[in-house]
Amino acid sequence: MTDTTDYGANPYVVDIEKDTLENPNFRTTRWTGKNIQLTLMSISVGGDIGMEVHETHDQFLRLEQGKGRVQMGPSETDLNFEREVSADFAVFVPAGMWHNITNTGDEPIKLYAIYGPPDHLHGTVHATQEDAKNDPNEH
Repeated sequence: MTDTTDYGANPYVVDIEKDTLENPNFRTTRWTGKNIQLTLMSISVGGDIGMEVHETHDQFLRLEQGKGRVQMGPSETDLNFEREVSADFAVFVPAGMWHNITNTGDEPIKLYAIYGPPDHLHGTVHATQEDAKNDPNEH
């Protein structure tokens, strides 16, 4: 996939599975609207999304490929919820919940996330997790 266009807030229709599987980047915002945002992610083998919390954002994630461990909890040091996930699993993260997904498989995790409201600036592309960490617009 070479298309890193963020099509929001225009009308948009997408083959979400194909788009997610073809995304080579750690993060690509695909559609940023006023109230929700679609973000594609590719998590390398042994990598993770990175421990984070969205104080005002609920989040939906769906794995299209790969296998991982989801951790969530009320604080960064109290992750009292843990589940194994794989392709076709959905993860719902309530606002204010610390969370992470770690790739425990032997292929990249390919997932998409829907945030409400948007979490990243329109058009955000992070080729790597390091790029995301160094982006001054990220949390």
